[in-house]
Amino acid sequence: MRIGIDLGGTKIEGIALSETGDELLRHRIATPQGDYPATLQAIADLVKQIEKAVGEEGSIGLCTPGALSPATGLMRNSNSVCMNGKPVLTDLQSLLKRDIRIANDANCFALSEATDGAAKDARVIFGVIIGTGTGAGIVIDKTVLVGPNAIAGEWGHNPLPWPQADELPGAECYCGKFGCIETWVSWPGIARDHAAHYTEQLDAKTLDRLAADGNENAINTFIRYERRLAKSLAHVINILDPDVIVLGGGMGNSKRLYKNVPAIWGDYVFSDVVNTRLLAPLHGDSSGVRGAAWLWNR
Repeated sequence: MRIGIDLGGTKIEGIALSETGDELLRHRIATPQGDYPATLQAIADLVKQIEKAVGEEGSIGLCTPGALSPATGLMRNSNSVCMNGKPVLTDLQSLLKRDIRIANDANCFALSEATDGAAKDARVIFGVIIGTGTGAGIVIDKTVLVGPNAIAGEWGHNPLPWPQADELPGAECYCGKFGCIETWVSWPGIARDHAAHYTEQLDAKTLDRLAADGNENAINTFIRYERRLAKSLAHVINILDPDVIVLGGGMGNSKRLYKNVPAIWGDYVFSDVVNTRLLAPLHGDSSGVRGAAWLWNR
């Protein structure tokens, strides 16, 4: 049995998977707010609760925003800020008295879809999460690529490629630079672009609905968005040449992207043919917790 734990800002979700990936149990609890020891204890208690209910001990994988620094072993860049600067892995292993594997949410998303999701038959997968921010993970032969700096897949903090004059210098990103891909293709990014052109504040979900209903302003916003996303993913294809790109997060629900973006990215890919497929996730919001369980796949 494999146990996956997904640590979120408001909830902690746990899942138990069988050897074949069948879901044996799923349970979620509230995340203790701003309390590091209480958060670790809540994770440990959830693991014990799952094992008691199933009647079997399992391996444990943890999905969390942020990543462990290869220099210090401490958590960094987590939106559960009480975890930052803490030895999360060693403290949890000490609490549960066994080995644990840990990965960020984008890596877990990509691993889930590569193992038994939309890209299960592909060898090289780039899994993208686009919501309030952007993140991505790389999976090769069903193994997450982490890299020596633990930043493999950090695609959103590169500059928008082939920018037009009116896209320079771009909005300021929280990382301190201007014009990052994240500032253009995230949910806030498309909303900001629409407001700049039409002086109306609409969120990404509303824009997608309006575009589907034929609203001209929303359609034009999505046309600009799709070209920016296509250029950004073309950079990935030029470097990684993945078999599949899986698009998750809120923007992954926009059906028009799966047709329109691949129709554009060929203009920017350094090849006369683009066989990379852009796919919707099979497991959706469950990919994080399932990917955490699959961290013990090898």
